Amino acid sequence: MFSRSALSRGAQLAARRQGCSQLTQRRGYAAAASSAPSAFTYDTSDVAGVKVATRDSHGPTTKLALVAKGGTRYQPAPGLTVGLEEFAFKSTGKRSALRIVREAELLGGQLLAYHTREALVLEASFLREDIPYFTELLAEVITQTRYTTFEFHEDVERVLKIRQSKLEHDVSALALDSAHSVAFHTGLGASLYPTSTTPLKSYLNEFSIADYAGAVYTKPNIALVGDGATPTALHKWTEQFFKSVPTSPSSAVTLNTKPTTYYGGEQRTAHTAGNSLVIAFPGSSFGTFKPEVAVLAALLGGQANVKWSTGFTLLSKAVASAPGAVASGINLAYSDAGLLTIQITGPAASVRKAGEEAVKSLKSISEGTVSKEDLTKAIAKAKFDALEASQSGVSTVLSAGSGIIHTGKPFQIAENVKSIDGVTADKLKTTAKSLIDGKASVAAVGDLNVLPFGEELGLKV
Repeated sequence: MFSRSALSRGAQLAARRQGCSQLTQRRGYAAAASSAPSAFTYDTSDVAGVKVATRDSHGPTTKLALVAKGGTRYQPAPGLTVGLEEFAFKSTGKRSALRIVREAELLGGQLLAYHTREALVLEASFLREDIPYFTELLAEVITQTRYTTFEFHEDVERVLKIRQSKLEHDVSALALDSAHSVAFHTGLGASLYPTSTTPLKSYLNEFSIADYAGAVYTKPNIALVGDGATPTALHKWTEQFFKSVPTSPSSAVTLNTKPTTYYGGEQRTAHTAGNSLVIAFPGSSFGTFKPEVAVLAALLGGQANVKWSTGFTLLSKAVASAPGAVASGINLAYSDAGLLTIQITGPAASVRKAGEEAVKSLKSISEGTVSKEDLTKAIAKAKFDALEASQSGVSTVLSAGSGIIHTGKPFQIAENVKSIDGVTADKLKTTAKSLIDGKASVAAVGDLNVLPFGEELGLKV
């Protein structure tokens, strides 16, 4: 039998070993944290004329996305971006839509198509070893989709009507669309999704979508982004399967590439499904990052970050006196423009009250009344938001691909963290004052008898 003293010495030794192990683990975590920004970056290169970005997380799965310059700002007529999105992974010259679905499911893969105001994204998520099949599939979709009449009527039109019906009752989406419209007019001002009142029949059919695809799917307009793939593997299969992608448009359609101009103004829409108010100002773009705007968005906030707390943000305090209202402040960044938005939804009277308080809060920032503690919290939150957006996910793949097709290199969000540290109270005050003194974009959807005009809030529209 072991003596008590021997057991005691053994326990002490085990405790010391455990302590050393925990210390080593903590040091390992610290080292990983200090080197984190480098892990967020993409390696870029040109393969067979296609811009390719890769980042290997050494995990068992891969996310591969083809990002094309085909968002709603580039469409020459309404509905074309949506039509092209809906034709993704339909019948090609090599495979039927049914075969694509069955093969992807047999490999455990996931296929997704979506669009933003600037990009059209075809995305595949799959087991790491299946990269040859899905690289070939993405190349096949953009070069060999058949754009058949029966698929347009049975699938594209049908889904379009379902989504339009859903959009009709989403006052938040309608208000945000209206804010973009008055802020930018055309381009970024185009609706993210056409409403049921948009006259699409003269613009949207299988032939116009095929022509739009011929203008969008060219080597200068696309980027291939691999998250969880080695450069060697992705380059090999890109060179093999993307050689046939045309280098110039194969149709007479011309993309709308007019640079963005901010205008500002006001738009009001009566609606019975709810109430939403958007107050927007020129924001920070991907091309010209403004750290003061990032901190201002974090300070406005709207949602508590810690449970059981109303939060330190100004909008969370603004809605405290407006029962049922929900508010959020966010900077919507695009390649050559940005829109700093304050959006409030809820009962009409509460939306009006919260809108008044939100503008008062913004004016208080312009007067330099923000406490040092709140500024410190806002800077920390802005840094967290930027770093979190740089981690693996949809926003990272999208920002990397959008950066490549617009500027030739990925938008490295983590690089902006250092500049956020340099924001001071005076810089924040100056930025807020320039917004208040400038022209705002105001959109109200809902009970217009109660919802305020921009001028009533003290804004210039």
